[in-house]
Amino acid sequence: MKAILKDVLAPNLSVVFCGTAVGTASARRRAYYAGPGNAFWKTLFEVGLTPTRFEPEQYENVLPVGLGLTDLAKIISGRDRVLSKSHFDREDLRRKILKFRPRIVAFVGKRAAEEFLRTAVGYGLLREKIGDSMLFVLPSPSGAARRFWNIQFWRDLAHLMNSMGTPTHQSETDG
Repeated sequence: MKAILKDVLAPNLSVVFCGTAVGTASARRRAYYAGPGNAFWKTLFEVGLTPTRFEPEQYENVLPVGLGLTDLAKIISGRDRVLSKSHFDREDLRRKILKFRPRIVAFVGKRAAEEFLRTAVGYGLLREKIGDSMLFVLPSPSGAARRFWNIQFWRDLAHLMNSMGTPTHQSETDG
């Protein structure tokens, strides 16, 4: 079966963001994180991970700034509550990580990380690695997950990148 949205991946990226699956609005718009209440693109810019605030349809523009995008479930769309364990392709994600070797795989939401690792996780940097890639868990920026929202973990990811010598972009809101 064909993926709802193609991966945006290349070798040796700074961060690859991995969600559970493309949401309904994203599938309709054919763009990552395109739901009306989703703060993904705004947050990337605010914490300095992108030089400008991209629109969802500009998602391929993350590649030149060292970022990538994928999902654990590639052939289904919808909210997390409609996803079952059978939708997640752990081995495909593991192959992608080992092939492309990003410095960090950032799971966008706990469920993506927990389904991949098959264990409960907290937010932030995890002890586990896949090859040389570090694993990091971020609160979901989805409007449906607003009660769990905390931008600080996104800032922590940007600081980790800076500490590794990976430059980030100062946003206009940083002064």
